[in-house]
Amino acid sequence: MDAIEKDNPSLKGVLPKVFAQEKLDKQSLGGLIDLVGSATLGTKVAQSKDVLGKVYEYFLGEFALAEGKKGGQFYTPGSVVKLLVEMLEPYEGRVFDPCCGSGGMFVQSEKFVEAHRDYYKKHNGKKLNINPKDRISIYGQESNQTTWRLAKTNLAIRGIDSSNVKWNNEGSFLNDMHKDLKADYIIANPPFNDSDWSGELLRDDARWSVLGQKLPPPPNNANYAWIQHFLYHLAPSGQAGFVLAKGSLTTKTSNEGDIRKAMVENDLIDCIVNLPTKLFLNTQIPACLWFICRNKSGKPSSGATHHLLPVGEGHYRGGFDFSGQLELARMLRNNATPAEQLFWELVRDRRFLGLKFRRQHQIGAYIADFYCDEKKLVVELDGGVHNEPTRIKIDHKRDAYMKSLGITVFRLSNEQLMRNPEKVLTSIASAVSPSPFGRGEGVRVNESRNRKGEMLFIDARNMGFLINRKNRELSDDDIALIATTYHNWRTGEGKYKDVQGFCKSATLNEVKALNYVLTPGRYIGLPDDEDDFNYEERIIKLKAELHQQMRDEIKLNEIINRNLEKIRLQ
Repeated sequence: MDAIEKDNPSLKGVLPKVFAQEKLDKQSLGGLIDLVGSATLGTKVAQSKDVLGKVYEYFLGEFALAEGKKGGQFYTPGSVVKLLVEMLEPYEGRVFDPCCGSGGMFVQSEKFVEAHRDYYKKHNGKKLNINPKDRISIYGQESNQTTWRLAKTNLAIRGIDSSNVKWNNEGSFLNDMHKDLKADYIIANPPFNDSDWSGELLRDDARWSVLGQKLPPPPNNANYAWIQHFLYHLAPSGQAGFVLAKGSLTTKTSNEGDIRKAMVENDLIDCIVNLPTKLFLNTQIPACLWFICRNKSGKPSSGATHHLLPVGEGHYRGGFDFSGQLELARMLRNNATPAEQLFWELVRDRRFLGLKFRRQHQIGAYIADFYCDEKKLVVELDGGVHNEPTRIKIDHKRDAYMKSLGITVFRLSNEQLMRNPEKVLTSIASAVSPSPFGRGEGVRVNESRNRKGEMLFIDARNMGFLINRKNRELSDDDIALIATTYHNWRTGEGKYKDVQGFCKSATLNEVKALNYVLTPGRYIGLPDDEDDFNYEERIIKLKAELHQQMRDEIKLNEIINRNLEKIRLQ
């Protein structure tokens, strides 16, 4: 384990070291080591097929099934994860899961990117040639340390950078580890109807004003707290897909109805999918998928329009003399760290996306490591000192000031840059809004038609198949049908039409007329009866079958009685 952690810094302090405990069956442990040691997991062929990742995923699934209700705390069924990702299509950008469990949403997002390599080749044009897997950067948080360790291992096995997957036992509500993150995609399966989320301590939280009015969620149910948390972290053109209990579509308890009404009136809800029963290991509560979108116009969202006044030597701003800062900036440029020297070589002379960067650039009372005025972007390279509590507070204050000027701050560790500079550049490219890859020539991220004032409802309750007595899965055909229906409606590239009993594109006025209830069945209706169904014919056939069964019953009773007569008691 020490050797694995040495080769994988992201796993430092994560892996268990309990193999000397007496309660472990040494014969089974030795057999497992022999089995893994003899398997061809490290070859290029095995790596290309993600053999080790599939083995780990298999064990996660089997462990979750064996654990039953407890297993649902860390494992979202693969078919549900795949459906969420296929519908959202996270081709490029920041992917966030604030209740990430064992990291299944991140793994499936990387699988999606890997499966669509031809898309990137087709749409990349003459832009920067980047490995498609490096086009997304992941951010996560988990409150259960054991589950967080499962996630870190799950990602490390697949070579996915997990440096932004954080743990604390307080959780995303009480201690948000990504306060300033604005994500392009949020994919999540939060706990259903969680009553123990410390809601009473957060009545005045800023997140409850994300809809333009203060709407605190009920303290005894976190469903709508999660929704507002997702909205708070969405970028101006961001999309979110997440699982919630079906009751969230109709509830009116303690502001929940008002929050849902505000979301409808702000035109944030994109699609609702009614799911089949028995999909989840930890609950039989009916579930649904929500998809929300910040920008349904089909046009790129405009970014911040703030501009900075240049600060020259000897200039004054706000009554303060910052000329001493210029001397400090010169000193820092002349004494750059190895990480700063590397980054400067990567971006100087417009080498990165044709953008001009300045190093050790003064902004107000602060000096930014690197600054791009064209994109209002600051890049900070942090050493270990930035992990100290006092320094974290200083950095938060500094970042808040930058944000007030319309500047995006991208903060990363020296180690991240030195280990994988190409991944860092890709992450920075994702942080620039609008996308530095452009429209048309670059990667086109989820282009869509104007869907303002519309909402799609899909009823998938009758889909899926049983894998055992208690659990159901969605088939690949089910996933493809639901995702294709959504994409055809959303992008206009394929032909969409309402299908009674399956899907319906409703207007906001229709939703308002039903008092903001979002249950798909209220809009979709029941499936059409078959055109060739003949009621009289069917009744005659059923009566004939019943009479034949009654005649068969008489014959069977006669046989049983004859056999009973043959029994002799001595």
